[in-house]
Amino acid sequence: MTDKTGQCMCGAVTFSARDVPDHFSACHCEMCRRWSGSALLAVHVPVEGVTWKGEAHIRTLQTSDWAERAFCQRCGTPMYYHLTVDGYGPENYSIPLGVFDETTGMTMTLESFVDCKAGGLAYAENGREQVTRADTLATYGMPGD
Repeated sequence: MTDKTGQCMCGAVTFSARDVPDHFSACHCEMCRRWSGSALLAVHVPVEGVTWKGEAHIRTLQTSDWAERAFCQRCGTPMYYHLTVDGYGPENYSIPLGVFDETTGMTMTLESFVDCKAGGLAYAENGREQVTRADTLATYGMPGD
């Protein structure tokens, strides 16, 4: 784990994060695909380890019964996904890989909602865990459709 920095496209929102893991995950759910334009590649960082600057430019949107997504209001860059209901997992921000200043050496270790993956999208195989929509929801105790 290392400390990392990052920012939105226009630079209005910046952050520093402590103890960032050297791995990330891909989420292929319908909302993440719509939000990111493809799979959401994200690093899970404890909330208390992230310091934001330019917070006045961060807007959040409650996108499900259990989570919110945040973005820079000036340029639209996705900044994080965050569970908002207590008891549904660790208190983390899922920060998109693309907003970090440096990602060298990071590897994908999990793909979730693989049965919802966009057609033609495939990542090089590296032995990572791949789970379906039903399995992902069950892992976090989330209700299904």
